[in-house]
Amino acid sequence: MDDAVYHVVLDGQMVGPYDRRTIVGMRIKKTLTSDHVVVTSDGVRLSVGDLLKNRDAEQAFQADRSGTYSLVQATYVASLVEVEGRGIDIPEFKGEIEARVQSDVLRIAGRFRQGLGWKEDRIKLPLAAIAYARVRGSLVDLWLRRDGEPGFQTVCLELFTPESAGEFVDWLPSAKPWPGSAAAAQGTPAKSRKIGAAHPLLWGAVVGTILVVTAVLLWVLARH
Repeated sequence: MDDAVYHVVLDGQMVGPYDRRTIVGMRIKKTLTSDHVVVTSDGVRLSVGDLLKNRDAEQAFQADRSGTYSLVQATYVASLVEVEGRGIDIPEFKGEIEARVQSDVLRIAGRFRQGLGWKEDRIKLPLAAIAYARVRGSLVDLWLRRDGEPGFQTVCLELFTPESAGEFVDWLPSAKPWPGSAAAAQGTPAKSRKIGAAHPLLWGAVVGTILVVTAVLLWVLARH
C-alpha cells in the first residue's frame, strides 16, 4: 500500500492525517462512506470512493512466484466479508485487500492474523471455477465450483461502490448471473465462516429469555 497521508473533511473541518490503510478501515467499518471527502498533502480533494479506486500505475505484466507472467486485466481495492462452504483455503483477510483479475485467475492479496502477529499472503481463484456472480449494491457474491464435489463455495467481497462492483463482475468471463432466489441465496450453510461477530439482536433475545426464566423461578420459590 502507499505511504501517502490524507485529511478527512468532517462537518466542514479537516481531521487527520490518516494513511490509506486507516481510511480503508474506517470505510469498512462504515465510519466513512464513499462520498466523504479526503484531501491529499498537496491540496487535491477527492472522495473516499475515488481514493479506493485510484491505484499507482502498474505494469501490464506481473511476475508470480514461479517466474511466469500473467496479464493483469483489472485491479480493485476490496475487503473480504464472508466465506461459506468447503473448497479453496481462503485466509480470514482483514482490512484492505487487493482483488486483481488476471488472464486465468482472480488473485486476492492482503493480510490476516497468524498467532500474535500479522501475515501478508495471496491466493489465486481460477476464473473458470467461478460459476456465478451477483452484485448487491457494493457487495459481490461469487459461487465457486468445488473439484469433484457437489455444491459451491461462496465468497462475498465488498467493493465499496456499486460502480466498482459492477465493473468487477464484468471482468469474470465464466461467471453467470446467480439463478437462485434471493431467499435461497442468502441462506447460510452449516459450514460457514462469517468475517465478523454475531448480531447484537440475537444476544439481546438470549439475555431477555434468561431474565424472564429467572424471574419466574424466583416468583415460584417465593410462593413456597
